[in-house]
Amino acid sequence: MSLNLYLLRHGQTECSLKNAFCGSVDSELTSEGLDMAKAFASTYSSFPWTAIFCSPMQRTVETAKPLYTAIGMEPQLRDGLKEINYGKWEGKTPEVISKGYHDDYLRWSADPAWYAPTGGEMAITIASRAMQVVEEIKHLYSNGNVLVVSHKATIRIILCSLLGIDVGRFRFRLGCPVGSVSIVEFTSHGPILKALADRTHLDERLRNLPGT
Repeated sequence: MSLNLYLLRHGQTECSLKNAFCGSVDSELTSEGLDMAKAFASTYSSFPWTAIFCSPMQRTVETAKPLYTAIGMEPQLRDGLKEINYGKWEGKTPEVISKGYHDDYLRWSADPAWYAPTGGEMAITIASRAMQVVEEIKHLYSNGNVLVVSHKATIRIILCSLLGIDVGRFRFRLGCPVGSVSIVEFTSHGPILKALADRTHLDERLRNLPGT
């Protein structure tokens, strides 16, 4: 038996609905976001989970709650799974940022691995802290199914790091809509991507919500 990592992005928030940058802002789920969390739990509560790791932000804990309540397994909170800190861009849309922080936005858009949002974090910083959590999971559990509830950029950066994709391309190579889960299996040949941004646990209404 191998170790399977399930990377679940939190449900919809007001920021994701507006397509605004939301890193350190501790936003809560919308009613639709809560429905996404419940839908994931409904589909996966009978699954044989080994452990749950979760970003400590409100939106991720709320997303994990229906599942961990149903199965009676407390999540292990890790700061390394937090979203990228967007600094002065927090809560703003790309259109607003492009006007107010034009040069910084161009540099970050070209290579977010080595350029940070104004006052924020570089992708390589997120890769370092998030992959420490992945390595901890691999050390603790040689097999089984481990759920990681995290954020859009962080999940994509983890996937890039595991799959050998340039971290600087995380925004342009991998999708990660709200409420989606990606699955990585660790084999003797290394990590294999088994599913990317799967949302089949969501009904058609939740899958087709705007701004996700």
